[in-house]
Amino acid sequence: MSGHSKWSTIKRKKGANDAQRAKIFTKIAREIIVAVKEGGSGDPNVNSKLKDVIAKARANNMPNDNIARTIKKAAGDGNTENYEAIRYEGYGPSGVAVIVDALTDNRNRTAGDMRHYFDKFGGNLGQTGCVGFLFDSKGVILIDKTEADEDALMMDALEAGADDISSDDEYFEVVTTPEAFEGVKDALEAKYTIESAQVGLFAQTETELTDEKDILMMTKLLEMLEDNDDVQEVYHNWSNMPEE
Repeated sequence: MSGHSKWSTIKRKKGANDAQRAKIFTKIAREIIVAVKEGGSGDPNVNSKLKDVIAKARANNMPNDNIARTIKKAAGDGNTENYEAIRYEGYGPSGVAVIVDALTDNRNRTAGDMRHYFDKFGGNLGQTGCVGFLFDSKGVILIDKTEADEDALMMDALEAGADDISSDDEYFEVVTTPEAFEGVKDALEAKYTIESAQVGLFAQTETELTDEKDILMMTKLLEMLEDNDDVQEVYHNWSNMPEE
């Protein structure tokens, strides 16, 4: 999110080709399976985590049939898929801080992939906590600008406990603390169509890259990380990342 706002990530995903969309759907399917198993229910009305993942799936244009099929599969007694949530931390070129959240069914495979990517593209994979202190956890709720009046949304969001609101050409971004996230989301959901809602990381400080080789290597590192099926989210503090 940091260096790039969350909504730019969503726009890139919405413009993805068929192969990229298939990868996105695979990643979200894993999140759905984990949400159903951890929440003990395939009903989003009683499983708030599943409800959030479904919202994310729809924001990325995942077909409703795919969502329903994945929920049914996850809730079935015969489902043996087990995914472990692992967070990796490290540095990219010139000390850019990078955090990678993964869901994997093979810890050794994923760790090997992460180490290879960081080494190959001018960085190094560090120990847990090596860059985590540079980021703050916050809730992010996106609402299409055509769906809301800015003044009304600001009033509703702040009254519900949000910390801040910003916007670009397409979205309003409502930022909350992790603790206030569910309450704010529920309050806004009653009045607005939410495009995406999740808790993620924001960098406290940012790193600018000026060397062309570092920019190229950092771009390739992020591409490789985001292309990996096990990787769910990538956070970094690269401030001047190119839009494309």
